[in-house]
Amino acid sequence: MRLMEGKKSEKKVRNKAKKKTTVPGLVGFQFGAVAVQSYSHTASTGLAETLKKCFNAANIDTFFVPSKFFCNFSLKFCHSKNNCYLSTQKNNIIIMKTTSKIIAALLIITALLSVGCKHKVVDSNAAVPTTSSPTPSAASTGEKSIVYLTRDISPEALVKIYDALGRKAEGRVAVKISTGEAGNNNYLKPDLIKKLVETVNGTIVECNTAYGGKRTTFKEHWQTIKDHGFTPMFKVDLMDEEGEFEIPVQDDSNIKCDIVGTHLKNYDFMINLAHFKGHPMGGMGGVIKNASIGVASANGKAYIHTAGYQKTVPGLWQHTSNQDGFLESMAAAAQAVHNYFDGGNKVIYIAVMNNMSVDCDCVAHPESVKLKDYGILASLDPVALDKACVDIIFNMTPSEGNDNEPLKQRISSRHGIHTIEHAAKIGLGSMNYEIVSID
Repeated sequence: MRLMEGKKSEKKVRNKAKKKTTVPGLVGFQFGAVAVQSYSHTASTGLAETLKKCFNAANIDTFFVPSKFFCNFSLKFCHSKNNCYLSTQKNNIIIMKTTSKIIAALLIITALLSVGCKHKVVDSNAAVPTTSSPTPSAASTGEKSIVYLTRDISPEALVKIYDALGRKAEGRVAVKISTGEAGNNNYLKPDLIKKLVETVNGTIVECNTAYGGKRTTFKEHWQTIKDHGFTPMFKVDLMDEEGEFEIPVQDDSNIKCDIVGTHLKNYDFMINLAHFKGHPMGGMGGVIKNASIGVASANGKAYIHTAGYQKTVPGLWQHTSNQDGFLESMAAAAQAVHNYFDGGNKVIYIAVMNNMSVDCDCVAHPESVKLKDYGILASLDPVALDKACVDIIFNMTPSEGNDNEPLKQRISSRHGIHTIEHAAKIGLGSMNYEIVSID
């Protein structure tokens, strides 16, 4: 069904164009099939309540109204079980579809008028559970994303680059790192991250793994965390210890959701603190991998690794032949986590380029490190940040004790760049960036 007949609406648009008047855009709302049960704490209370009435009044799929009611921008509202998402599109027009009653449409228009123009500057590709005005990504504006760089790898430098980002971590702060597999010594050490974690009063967060090792059970995982010095130095949370839940993905070409630990609900802000290095399957591990595989529960990891084939761990390694699907699933899952935190407004990304083996911190006995430590990079754009790290490796001039060829081969042989390319394609960020030194 359509709110208005397509031909009639198109005729009206053409008539307006002939009169040389400005053709308004259309405000679009799209709702998932799940009934409204709750909204995230960051959602607009007034808008949420109005929309809740609309859900009760009718089964709304999608409809459009002239954006002259909303600052000549299109606004897309996506709904899921636990969050409200807002995102704008600067497109001027187009398809109308609805199963709603007219009263529902009027209620939504009323909701729009009640919140005014403050939603209009939003990344056109992001789903945003917020009433604030997110900063547009470089992908949507054509501008370069800023990637900050320091060649100093120290506790003080981590705090300095965090400050440079200009986004304060507030509320209950999750600091997502890899605490490292037993036997691996390349992970980010507690002494390095201690000052930053204390500055934001953060909690180290992890989830169980989906492969054989010392982190597949909670008992062994806690022991490994202790052995690596993270407890009792920090508050640590295994987010899937009490269960898991699904969060929505924008890109459902492979996975249809992202499966994460229930404790993710306990946090208002995330610092994605990644150790950049290689990876046996993904080619490399940066902030996108840290947000996807890293935040996913064990079952969620299986779902990503199998590119949506299965949601449980047993037998997953017999279904990992879809390499590009796996890489694309990582990008989609990272975007889901990004969107979960206020559409990306309550998450920052930091990558430490040290101890860069071709293997990740999940490998018990990684290949020896062939590269010298490089520095710390940070950005609000995860795509730009990972791309910057990869470019540094590929553009590096090898020297004695600094051989970049093994990591280049690892990334290339696994088609690792595809994760970044797909993340940019689905709107997570931009590969167009500018490095700004803070040294």
